Amino acid sequence: MNRYRFILTPRYCTVKGFLLYSILLIMGACSSGKQSFEKGDYDRAVYQAVNRLQKDPNNKKALTTLQQAYRYAREDHQSRIKNAINSSEVFHWETVVQEYESMNSLIESVSRCPTCRQIISTEDKYQEQVEKAKEKAAEVRYTLGVKLLSENNRQSAKEAYQHFERADQFIPDYKDVRQKLNTAYQAAILKVVVEPVEIEKGIYKLSNEYFQNKIFEYLQHYEEKSFIKFYTPQEARSKTLVPDHVLSLSFDDFVVGQTYLKEKEQEVSRDSVKTGTVEGKEVYGTVKAKYITFEKTISSSGLLDLRVMDWKSKNTLTQEKMPGTFVWRDEWATYKGDERALDKEQKKKVKRRESPNPAPQFLFVEFTKPIYNQLTRKIESFYRKY
Repeated sequence: MNRYRFILTPRYCTVKGFLLYSILLIMGACSSGKQSFEKGDYDRAVYQAVNRLQKDPNNKKALTTLQQAYRYAREDHQSRIKNAINSSEVFHWETVVQEYESMNSLIESVSRCPTCRQIISTEDKYQEQVEKAKEKAAEVRYTLGVKLLSENNRQSAKEAYQHFERADQFIPDYKDVRQKLNTAYQAAILKVVVEPVEIEKGIYKLSNEYFQNKIFEYLQHYEEKSFIKFYTPQEARSKTLVPDHVLSLSFDDFVVGQTYLKEKEQEVSRDSVKTGTVEGKEVYGTVKAKYITFEKTISSSGLLDLRVMDWKSKNTLTQEKMPGTFVWRDEWATYKGDERALDKEQKKKVKRRESPNPAPQFLFVEFTKPIYNQLTRKIESFYRKY
């Protein structure tokens, strides 16, 4: 698979006519275009006048605006094209492409309006001029890419890649641009071997694999928008790869399942409670109970060490400790005495029973979640400059 298809680059800058046309229609749906014309925004005036005439073919103000704005818009675009062609600016052909496509967009809008076509010719589209300008724009980008690629350094290769991609956008499959894209990508990538977290305790092996897989999923996603390529040690060995960086991950320590049980006892009472009947009369008094609450917490935590080393110099480029903690809680209660002394919430808690302790593997995964968040932020921050 060609890697370059996954690299995100700045959006192709040429203005797409139909998109501009749609936006301007929304902005000026109820306008004849006269105000835009008076402000010198001739393209917008054309689109607004066309939109009005599609709804009201006999609108004289819109007809007049269309004739005047279309003529001025063409003159402005042709003037900018002439200036661009005579310019020494490196990417002047891209300006030419944009201006011709803008004129073609005006013609497209007019062609969709029967009334407009009676006063504006829609036959003279500039497709041939667009294609010639794209050819020249692609040639400029391709030539710059080749020159940068010959400099044999990573930064130049990244820039070359961008130029080749722009050339391919102007003219798909221009010359051998697909091959050049792959060559530039391979020269531009920073090769990073990731030494995974090793856990010797068998009970946590599956949980650690889950944590490790999440990390590699993130790294694969990160590759798609960068010039960084991450490898496992096994992949590096199989490819006899010489890395640029080695990213090492290890737990300095972790503790799973530290259990604490807190018991609290209190006397509760309630007044004016019916306690019996004497000689046919109800007797009210105070009822009491001993209310006992239990709170169980199971704490799990760990400290992950991240270190990035430059393979050639063996210097540590960055190192950071990342803590993670997860506390599982359970609460229940019991009582001795008269249940009527308890309030609604106390009765509800009394009905609860002690929950089974969660599995150690679950606790391991949970305390690694905040570590994962810190780790991914650190990787993104550190490799942004590469």
